Amino acid sequence: MNVNVNANKTALLVMDVQEGIVSRIAGSGYLPRLVGAVEAARTAGIPVLHIVVGFRSGHPEVSDRNASFSALPAGAFTPEDPNAAIHPDIAARTDEIVITKKRVSAFAGSDLEMVLRARGITHLVLSGVATSGVVLSTLRQAADLDYRLTVLADGCADSDEEVHRVLTEKVFPRQAEVTTVEEWARKAG
Repeated sequence: MNVNVNANKTALLVMDVQEGIVSRIAGSGYLPRLVGAVEAARTAGIPVLHIVVGFRSGHPEVSDRNASFSALPAGAFTPEDPNAAIHPDIAARTDEIVITKKRVSAFAGSDLEMVLRARGITHLVLSGVATSGVVLSTLRQAADLDYRLTVLADGCADSDEEVHRVLTEKVFPRQAEVTTVEEWARKAG
């Protein structure tokens, strides 16, 4: 399949690649690979959508029943938090959309689905941190919403390499094409 054929119906989602999240991922090869995916998408005319987790000051969106987000320190992932910024290596261009979500899935508490529908996007290419968090949750919800899915296995990262491997090799292939950044970029070009 040639990615370019449906470039106008495809979008690359770069999810949770924020300063305070990327810093938890070991290995120096992740960001350069992701930069390659972003550059390939831009060159092919494929929209790049940056998905970030973000809250208002004081975290009024976070329930004390939410184990993950209620454990965040005060001020984390608010407009005042420098760790909430998209990593500068893949920073959004002025013509690229940044979508703020309030939970793990890119769809939860965001206007992602509205943006995708408005642009006629039917194929999502998923990348981001963490494979067991935003990528897994977004993939499941996107599959239920009937999006065609591709996962860039090495464009995703997780602090647990074994969990990453199991998801990309055994779980994700049931609902998505799983490929590498290099292979996808070759097809996109």
